[in-house]
Amino acid sequence: MSTSTRARRGARGFRRLHVLACATSLAGFGWAAPALAQDGNLQNSTTSQPAAPQPAVPSTANTTTASEAGQPQDAATAQDVSQGNSAEGPGEDIVVVGLRGSLQRNLDLKRTSSGVVDVISAEDIGKFPDSNVAASLQRLPGVSIQRNGSRGEPTGITVRGFGGDFNTTLYDGRRISTATGGRQIDFSTVGVDFIGQLSVLKTPDVSLASSSIGATVDIAFPKPFDHPGFRVAATGSGSIQDRSGKIVPTGGLLISSTNKDETFGVLADVIYTKRDTDTNRVYVSGWPGGNYAPCQLAGFTGTCTPTADTNSAAYATASNRQNLPGWFPQQYGAEQQRVQDERVDARIALQYHPSDDLMLTIDNNFSRQKITQENYAFGVWFSQGSLRNVTLDSNGTATDFTQTGTPTDFTAALNKQILQTNQTGMNVKYDATSNLTLEGDVAYAKSWLNPGNVIGSANGDIGYGNALSNNLRFSVLGDSKDAFPTISGYGPAGNAAGWADQSLIGSHVTVNQTQHNTDELVQFRGNATWKQDNVTLKAGGQYYQDTFNFRNQSTFTNNFWQAYAGYGAPSGSTTGISPLPSSLYQGSVSLNDFIPGFKGSLPPSVFVFSPIAYQNYLTGLGNPSATRVPGFNYGNVNGFTGTFDEAVDPGSVLRVRERTWSLYFSANFKTEIGNLPFTFNAGIRNEVTNLVATGQGRLPTSITTSTADPTLLSIPTYTAVQGVTNNSSYSYLLPSLDAKLELTDNLILRVDASRTLTRPSLSLLNPVLNVGNGQRVGALSASGGNPNLKPYLADNFDLGAEWYYRRNSYLAVNFFLKNVSNFIVGGVTRQAINGLIDPTTGTLASFAVSQQVNGPDATVRGVELALQQVFGDTGFGFQANATFVNTNRPYDSTNISQTGFAVTGLANSANFVGFYDKGGFQFRTAVNWRDKYLLQFGQNQNTGSFGSEPTFVNQSFQIDLTTSYDISKNFSVFGEALNVNNNQQSTHGRYSNQLLDVFDYGRRYTVGARYRF
Repeated sequence: MSTSTRARRGARGFRRLHVLACATSLAGFGWAAPALAQDGNLQNSTTSQPAAPQPAVPSTANTTTASEAGQPQDAATAQDVSQGNSAEGPGEDIVVVGLRGSLQRNLDLKRTSSGVVDVISAEDIGKFPDSNVAASLQRLPGVSIQRNGSRGEPTGITVRGFGGDFNTTLYDGRRISTATGGRQIDFSTVGVDFIGQLSVLKTPDVSLASSSIGATVDIAFPKPFDHPGFRVAATGSGSIQDRSGKIVPTGGLLISSTNKDETFGVLADVIYTKRDTDTNRVYVSGWPGGNYAPCQLAGFTGTCTPTADTNSAAYATASNRQNLPGWFPQQYGAEQQRVQDERVDARIALQYHPSDDLMLTIDNNFSRQKITQENYAFGVWFSQGSLRNVTLDSNGTATDFTQTGTPTDFTAALNKQILQTNQTGMNVKYDATSNLTLEGDVAYAKSWLNPGNVIGSANGDIGYGNALSNNLRFSVLGDSKDAFPTISGYGPAGNAAGWADQSLIGSHVTVNQTQHNTDELVQFRGNATWKQDNVTLKAGGQYYQDTFNFRNQSTFTNNFWQAYAGYGAPSGSTTGISPLPSSLYQGSVSLNDFIPGFKGSLPPSVFVFSPIAYQNYLTGLGNPSATRVPGFNYGNVNGFTGTFDEAVDPGSVLRVRERTWSLYFSANFKTEIGNLPFTFNAGIRNEVTNLVATGQGRLPTSITTSTADPTLLSIPTYTAVQGVTNNSSYSYLLPSLDAKLELTDNLILRVDASRTLTRPSLSLLNPVLNVGNGQRVGALSASGGNPNLKPYLADNFDLGAEWYYRRNSYLAVNFFLKNVSNFIVGGVTRQAINGLIDPTTGTLASFAVSQQVNGPDATVRGVELALQQVFGDTGFGFQANATFVNTNRPYDSTNISQTGFAVTGLANSANFVGFYDKGGFQFRTAVNWRDKYLLQFGQNQNTGSFGSEPTFVNQSFQIDLTTSYDISKNFSVFGEALNVNNNQQSTHGRYSNQLLDVFDYGRRYTVGARYRF
């Protein structure tokens, strides 16, 4: 294509752009004057040429024409008079590149948007500001992150207090499939190196989506015509976590090229990422609530027989009656988790642009993440009725107690999770006239969790118990933010010196389990956009079908997990193998100073051994069904032939097909009110959804005790499996209004109102009750779904002001309010199932049944504050934001009813990024703080009598450092230090001294280089 032809195309595209983004143009052509006025020492920096071209149209506007889609997305949005990181364009234009150029583009897009939008854009092709998508998003006001405890990686976001499924993530405006079981994306599965832009829409664009009460996150990937010509970007780095001590690589390559006539382009990239992390964890699996008998409390010296059975003889003695509410730790232990996270991301995009009026884009996105985790741990199990000498604090938490007959387990696990996703899409944009653009988009995506013959978790559990059980003492030393519990009296028969005596250790349970999911998504979208003068009209429709399949298989289902339970002869048992071969032991992990900075003491160590070698050893003992194998758990385990094969749990099988039809219309007007520029955008979206959920139901017909282990129960028989199908549907009208008034050239007032929805997680829609085989004494549990769940609905209101007081600087305040109805409550009720008798009590078995229902309403309100300041030509600047939120439905810890409810995810947060960016050198310090918040209802062990117990996340404070230096125009080096203050993640239950988890995932250092051409 000739220079004159390209110029004509650019001129035509710019004229069309002017109608839609006049404010951005003014920022590009008119901002230099006030900037110069404030920075008098820079007046000689002006040039005689026009400013560099703006990017086509903000992707958040979702109104790009075919002609605009073919315009280059230039590295700078406008002329900047500073002499910092800059590059000369045609006619010796001086434009900002690097971090400050990226920040200015973000402000331009935010300012010109009709709704409340925040944007993060790449500094250049192949150079995104952060190494993780969620880490970038947390720099935005109102956005905070959730970290994976064992990896320390940001995996999810919360926007204005709403996390997980409340936020919709799109790839180039398309929904993506995820086989994790929810609707949210795991952001650690997204390769960040070659992302072009992240947009967070806090108010909805009805032509894009209205299915998020929190926000819609649109991830835009680069395309060939964003940067015409031949482009290459490559990155390579090595990182090390301070505890793992192993350097692991990351590398990526992007190649983009357009032909000479600029009618065809191709872009391809691939990224390989690896992270190794060793994390120390201390845990309590749950703090279930129940009732103590007075005889269990400290100071009682008589006979104690706790009971709630009014017909029993023991109930006649008042001190035996269980009538004192309180909480206890179900299981306590510590483990080291050694995690390897490997990810491959690949993308190819083809664009055909035969004329200004037509653009065809075909792309394919692929990702595959494999997480391999080795765990080495110890654990001790408690039962409320077995506790003695109990001290309850004023809240009813057991802060000190003893338990006789406590077994000790050492565990090793090899966990694997493979998450693979592939999405293919085609988009066509056609400018039918100078005013009318037609667009069609189709995409198909599929995601797999653990495809093939993967064993998700292979577990080996050894230890001692029965005759070698101990009189264990458990003590809570303080708050969960800086203390974990202490145990004493440990060791075989209470001999601490024999804690790790291999001659006394025998086999216990062996659990293999795997979750297999698929999520298949088909979607179509078509719309027409009419632009004329200061009016833009858009109408269209969308259809998607999401088909989710869920299946769990384990050795719980066939009861093979108890094949060699019992610990062996040293523990006084006829089942179990002891001693185990010394060759199985591969060393140990010291528990001394295990969580630096936390009070509390632990036993000396945990064993390192391979669960695969352990299982192979037990398999090598022979086939118990064909020959007598000493130590096998005869009478409790049937059909075992020597191998720990998994069996599908019928109650876990679920298929959900969700179809949604949407029609939408929006109108955008630009006018004046009293000579003040005014933009008004009104839209409406109608969504009709049909759901078909199919499961497999069965009920247990008996419960038996285990002769090998007094803490275990089995369900040997069930009723026949029956398929259960449920149909449901719903329809909602979702309006949206956005108004923007420019009070001055630099001051904008915004008012927004909308209705949005969030659909229930697909995994909650199972139409059957599932009673698993792996039950424990005193902890009978079951779970059930609800296929008739309706979406959460929210009426949202925003009022904000933005002051762009100088170039690359602004101050903003935004008040928001959300009235949310149809909250889904995951309650726990105690109930009998199929008339079963508990063999340990002789009474009707009481199961803790977890189920979900649509319930109460709630209001969430808050304010976001944001400030960005660049100090002239010094290269220094900062970004700061804070969010303050509250609700009329906070958590009430004194409510012990089955229907307790509160809004999850709400927490005040603040972020600060200070930076220096000049002369090719860049340095950033990021400080992120989030206050304590309610994460969810439910704990790892949730078998109590007071409903679904909560999980709170303690406040966190983390500091990250990044730096880079441009050695030449095309080559740069960079470094990164994450979590330099060694922030630790901790959680607690109903009260702050009920520690659930503390993770110490350490610091990570990265050094690398980038090449761009």
